[in-house]
Amino acid sequence: MDLQEYVNQFDSMTCIMSVEKKPNGYGKMRIEVGNKAYIDSFEKNSGNLIDMPFGKRFVPGQEYTAYIPKDLNFEHFIYSSAVLKKPMHAYIHPERFDVWFNIFSLPLDFEDPFKCYCTYTQELSTEMNTDSLQSLSAKTTADVLKTCIKLRSTKNFLKTMDEVMADIRNICKANYCCIMLTDFKARKCSLLSENAAPEIGRHTLADFLNDEFIDYAKSWLDIINGSTCLLIKNEQDKEDIKARHPAWYKSLRSANIERLALFPLKYNDDIIGFIWATNFALEETDHIKETLELSTYFIASEIANYQLLQKLEKLSSTDLLTEVKNRNAMNNRILKILSGRERVPNCYGIVFADLNNLKYVNDSEGHGAGDQLLKDGAEILKSTFENSEIYRAGGDEFLIIDMENTKETLSHKVETLRKKSDDPNKISFAVGFYYEENGGDIRKAMREADANMYNDKKAFYERHPECRNR
Repeated sequence: MDLQEYVNQFDSMTCIMSVEKKPNGYGKMRIEVGNKAYIDSFEKNSGNLIDMPFGKRFVPGQEYTAYIPKDLNFEHFIYSSAVLKKPMHAYIHPERFDVWFNIFSLPLDFEDPFKCYCTYTQELSTEMNTDSLQSLSAKTTADVLKTCIKLRSTKNFLKTMDEVMADIRNICKANYCCIMLTDFKARKCSLLSENAAPEIGRHTLADFLNDEFIDYAKSWLDIINGSTCLLIKNEQDKEDIKARHPAWYKSLRSANIERLALFPLKYNDDIIGFIWATNFALEETDHIKETLELSTYFIASEIANYQLLQKLEKLSSTDLLTEVKNRNAMNNRILKILSGRERVPNCYGIVFADLNNLKYVNDSEGHGAGDQLLKDGAEILKSTFENSEIYRAGGDEFLIIDMENTKETLSHKVETLRKKSDDPNKISFAVGFYYEENGGDIRKAMREADANMYNDKKAFYERHPECRNR
């Protein structure tokens, strides 16, 4: 067979890929020949939707890594077609390109004792083409549609994400599946949702998330390197990870992870997290890849919308200076309690804390110093009442609602606050405390705490008469 003559019959960008035969796995993958449309994609300013990286001229028979970064995901696609003789299809949006790829591969029955061959055809579009989705398998389409319907119709996002994780784990036939959110600028990562098979017992990623874990996540981006995912299926793949990131390889081994499907979640060109499944069923690899490549596109969009709503809610309910809850949030909380929409226990505590000398500091040192006084005071409140609801009720006044602690515990916290803030020249709070033990009206509890606070302020000025005219 004349490979060049064969590939020239294709109108779309098409090449012939070869895979070296090896006793234990596969060897080098090469782009043997390409038609004119494919070769033109290597030329800069060729008029195509993309230019291949580096702008190199095409040389037949080169390893594919001469033109694009090493990609285990791409290698799995080509190996499945050339070696396993499976027709392959994917509709993807790799990070390193600004276009959607509709790609096809067909095995070639070409006698060669050293190599296996397949075609590789790609069609490009700048926008998602819903018609291209019709070529996905019925199983994939059903799974993706199920995820989309759940996410779009949910009234409880976190509960629905737990259901989606359970669905994806079942699709993968994996023992564990999770979504981790990332903020690389702030060097933070957090667990959004996870689902584990019953037979592996308690297993949560939250036990491992620390300041160093974000460095692992950054390394994943280097390994994925602009592709849609990372699939670790066998020892050969793990050896590649060992060579590129020995520490991560060691952690995978220690966690008994033999196979891993890892997909970045991308929204508006930003990586917002990762979804992964461990020890998935090898026979489901192609279905997992096809399903999650598309599902993650919609999941990332819904997560971004959820995060935006969370930010808007925080902005509407948070005092931006002190980062405690604001008066609007306090009024809404009290209204919900009074209307019966939120139940409160019979025993709860109310604390009012009024920051002394704020006006004096504003007048004598400027509002910048006054703002710093408020922030410093709020930090003391947050460290003292760490499990309580803290509100900035007004200029220099804070309200603490505590539904968790006993009277003795809360009394001790109040005394701790007094000790932390008893310097008239720095931080000084007038504190009022009331503990309700019979399920009484919260408005009465607030009035009692407020009255006690003013009594405390009076005692403060009696102890420090020099502050009276401040």
